[in-house]
Amino acid sequence: MSKAFTRESDDLPERTPRPPLPSLLPPGVKNYLTPNGARRLQEELHRLVEVGRPQAAAAPDSSVTRQQIETLDQRIHHLRQCLHSAEIVPPPAAPWDQVRFGATIAVRDGRGSESRYRIVGVGEADVDRCWVSWLSPIARALLNVRRGQRVRFKSPAGEYLLEIVNISYE
Repeated sequence: MSKAFTRESDDLPERTPRPPLPSLLPPGVKNYLTPNGARRLQEELHRLVEVGRPQAAAAPDSSVTRQQIETLDQRIHHLRQCLHSAEIVPPPAAPWDQVRFGATIAVRDGRGSESRYRIVGVGEADVDRCWVSWLSPIARALLNVRRGQRVRFKSPAGEYLLEIVNISYE
């Protein structure tokens, strides 16, 4: 066949599509989200679909643009899957004397140092904000514990005795 009858794109190496983002959840585990976490994911999805993707698609065609679009499409697909499988867990009714999903917990260690953690869904975890996944070791140690109780927590740095000082919800 003559080169005159081929497209330029036929000469480019074939790109394999990116694999989908892996799920952060182990197989068979429910995808719990707080109401605010679900809202934030929906807002991100809306922003990507309505603004981010159209802007990237309108940019001059280049390998960088195609890569950006692939990354956006991958994130959009991931967010849609996450929201589709989500079980939104509202905060429990007051009084809040027991740690449940969505709780913000103030704990005091044996040295008197206080820390705060918020137990959230896997997709909401944020180390910088001390938001921990409900599947994390610290969350598993704290879940179902009551205010005033002490719980042993083993971490790679050692074992700690944590006292539950306060429990609150958004």
